[in-house]
Amino acid sequence: MPRGAAAVATSWPGRTLLTLVVAWVGARACVALGTPLPWMIGPLLVTAALSMAGAPLMAPRPLRNAGQWVIGTTLGLYFTAEVLAAVSRLWWGIALGVAWALLLGQMAYRLQWRLNGHLPGVDRASAFFASAIGGASEMAVMAERRGARLDLVAAAHSMRILIVVVSVPFGLQWLGVHGLDPHVPGPRSLHLPGLLLLTALTLVGVNLLRRLDWPNPFVLGSLAVSAGLTAAGVELSAMPRVLVDFGQLFIGMALGTTFRPGFLHTAPRWLATTAAGTVLMILASAAMALLLSRAMGLPAATLVLATAPGGIAEMSLTARVLELGVPVVTAFQAVRYVAVLVLTPLLFEREARRHAGAQ
Repeated sequence: MPRGAAAVATSWPGRTLLTLVVAWVGARACVALGTPLPWMIGPLLVTAALSMAGAPLMAPRPLRNAGQWVIGTTLGLYFTAEVLAAVSRLWWGIALGVAWALLLGQMAYRLQWRLNGHLPGVDRASAFFASAIGGASEMAVMAERRGARLDLVAAAHSMRILIVVVSVPFGLQWLGVHGLDPHVPGPRSLHLPGLLLLTALTLVGVNLLRRLDWPNPFVLGSLAVSAGLTAAGVELSAMPRVLVDFGQLFIGMALGTTFRPGFLHTAPRWLATTAAGTVLMILASAAMALLLSRAMGLPAATLVLATAPGGIAEMSLTARVLELGVPVVTAFQAVRYVAVLVLTPLLFEREARRHAGAQ
């Protein structure tokens, strides 16, 4: 490679451009193949594979933030007053979803510790925060504060998200589940001045949560403002399809570039346990969804996404694409996200005290 071309390829603009190109190619390939969530799964798979192969890919944080803002704003448009009233009556099911996520995380932690606790460098904090069903970056920060191995925690969450984001949409598509959600977004037409105002207002919400040091402000801040406006009957504009597609692409490439060339060589037993545990989580959550479906009178597929051990953006996007109860899935995932972030440190302190007392 000529020296000038090599310099461009290793500079951050060159790496970002390369990542955008390969992510777009991956998305178009998945569109042609008819896969679910092609604009997220395609970029995720191709950037993950190339990153592990050593390609100089890069997903700058502003692009990831932009993708999360688009998705949060889009999801909020589903929360009309009628839908919000219906979802609020499901509070007990959402509370059960939170309890289930915490229980599942505890079970995964005990499995991880039982199988890998004897390995050099594996401590309880690493096993605990690697197993919690919460945001990967937030769990990594909590783990680092407690002296855990950041590489093990990050690797576990990357593996779990990859498996969930790929397997759950494909599984639902294979079962032929689609179009069970009668809800549609409040605003259905594009209105440029309204879109600009919606953008400004949602960014105010994002910045407010950033100042309050809330986690994931680009999803939760934009979602809160967009949902509040829609519930109040203020319909400014629909979200353009191209922005939604590229929002998914940005999230997919951000997830994919978390993988590194040495990923598969980092504690293979740890990754194998994480993969097996994730599959068990998915199956157990599907069984839980069937029970909740009977109790709540909602489609089982909707509750599979609502209780799946994935992220709020990824599972809610799947619900939107497959038309599977977007408001219900978003409400379950959003409440669970916040509850897990608040309660996980408390549960770890209790576990640490219990172990110290036993010793």
